[in-house]
Amino acid sequence: MGLFSRKDKDAATLEVEPDLTGDDDLDADLPDRPVARPLDDAERARIAAALEAASAEGVDVDDLESIGSHYDEAFRRASEDPGAVSPDAVVETYAIAIGEHLARHSAREWAVVTDVFGTDLGLVAARADTVIVPHNLVGARWMRRETGWVPGVVSHLVRIRPRPS
Repeated sequence: MGLFSRKDKDAATLEVEPDLTGDDDLDADLPDRPVARPLDDAERARIAAALEAASAEGVDVDDLESIGSHYDEAFRRASEDPGAVSPDAVVETYAIAIGEHLARHSAREWAVVTDVFGTDLGLVAARADTVIVPHNLVGARWMRRETGWVPGVVSHLVRIRPRPS
């Protein structure tokens, strides 16, 4: 799924059901509410690759200040020299870094989420009514040229669904 192909939805209602068809075609049969399925090996590899890229840039996914400052720097570099930095790569890296932070520090886990806009990696909570699609968090703010948002937004998401002690 491309960076700018989905409507900005940081959270949506969740109904966990089996994967519908496995493809991303918009279809009249898709549910109005998102459905989630567990990750497969390819999706786990995608997450691992993005986390490796984040680590190579010095990002500590357990530290929101680290994620935020590195994202802001990547955004600044892309703004100064658009050919030097791929927006898709930055969004992928930092969306997955944020998602991994949420998976580690909140009561959410990675899943593949399908809704009327397509299929993407997301985070879901057991018996919860929300889905977080980190690529939407990052992609929408990238398009609005926002910086400085990561610690506040992500810490809020952790606070509203904390990991049980």
